[in-house]
Formats: sequence, structure tokens, C-alpha cells
Amino acid sequence: MTAFNSEAVRVENLEKRFGRFVAVDRISFSVKRGEIFGFLGPNGAGKSTTIRMLCGIISPTSGQGQVAGHDIYGEAEEIKQAIGYMSQKFSLYEDMSPFENIRFYLGIYSVPQERWQERIEWVLDITRLKEVRDRLTRELPPGWRQRLALGCALLHQPEILFLDEPTSGVDPITRRQFWKFIARLAREGMTVFVTTHYMDEARHCGRIIMINEGKIVASGSPEQIVEEMFPERPDAGLNDVFIHLMTREAH
Repeated sequence: MTAFNSEAVRVENLEKRFGRFVAVDRISFSVKRGEIFGFLGPNGAGKSTTIRMLCGIISPTSGQGQVAGHDIYGEAEEIKQAIGYMSQKFSLYEDMSPFENIRFYLGIYSVPQERWQERIEWVLDITRLKEVRDRLTRELPPGWRQRLALGCALLHQPEILFLDEPTSGVDPITRRQFWKFIARLAREGMTVFVTTHYMDEARHCGRIIMINEGKIVASGSPEQIVEEMFPERPDAGLNDVFIHLMTREAH
């Protein structure tokens, strides 16, 4: 499969089976460099399984794929160094402080030690956690822990940032602040691949894919998808599309 310089992610006929269960059913798509790309669907649709294959965490059953120019089968370690990954479950150490978590992940990402101080200060600054750098992470509010997880995923300045339902369980104000920061990263050239089941968040994405039962059921810009699905309804939105497609696919 050819890798194009303008593409950060490209997959063809990607499939993942767990025994007889097909979690991801031969999907194909690409993500342009520097765009915010949304991967939408209900719980259990195959979003997290797809993102874990792209991040080199699990191997596909079949199909082809490249992430940051690296093959998803044979170059998982190279992919992990080229990406940042924030899982839907809080993945940091709650019995460590923000400072200790940051220092730990600097080692995980093999950031040269001479850059540690600069990266620590950068993360504490962008996450607005300087005042609590030495408190136990478990004592922080959920939105603050989320900011810390995002900061740790950016420590090594990755080419692509994968966010798996990053705003689950946080308040609307924190969600809004989070998306402002994501937009800033994209303006600076980072590719952002985000999974969500919040339709209001999809408007921040340049392009989206909707997936249900492991299959792609819609793709395009949010506006295109709504227009194609409901051409006679100017009041329609992505929520209407989502309910229509997921209900239809379920029957």
C-alpha cells in the first residue's frame, strides 16, 4: 500500500475479530495531516478497537494500514514513538503527583534527559497544574486529571494525537476548554484523531466517520453528512443523523 505525504493515517479493509465476533468489519479510510478527524459511534461500535489497532496496541486480523508512515503490523514500536495516545480510561498513576507522572512518561517516550526540564515546565504550563504539581493525582478533580493525561500524551511532541473518548465524565466547561486546546494544536500542524459519542463535539472536526457494528455508515464533513441525510430539513443536525443511522443499522 502506498503512503502519501499528505496522509497521517491510511487503512484499507481493516478487520478485527475476537473469535466469531467481528469488532471491526473491513473498514477503509484516510486521515490528512494537520486535520481534526472524528470517529463517531455508539458504545461497542468498534471505535476503541480501531484506535488500538492504529496505535500498535493490538494487531488486526486482516487488512492494511499505515500510521505516520509506519506499517501497523511490523512497526508498532515506531508508531508508538510517533503518536500520542490518551485512552478513555484514565491511564496515569493516581498515587503519584503530576510532576512524577510527567517525569515517568518522559522516560517511557525516550525524551532526551537534557530536554526534561523544558518539557516538564511546558506541560505544567499548558495544563495549568503548576500549583498542584506535587499533590497526589488522585486528589485532583476529574477535569484536572484529564488535562494531565493530555499533557503527558504530548510530552514527546508527537506527529499524531489519538484521543479515545477524551471528554467522558467531565463537565461542559472543561469540555469546551479541552476543544479550544485541541483546535490550537491542529492550527500548529498536529493531526488529531478523536473518538466520541458526543455529537456536539463533532462540529470541531473537519471530517468525520460514523461507525456502527464495526462498519462505516457515513463519512464526510459534518455539514455534508447532515445535508446528504436530510436534504429537506434545514433544522437537522448530527444528532438526527446519528439516531437515524444507528437505529436503522440496529434493525
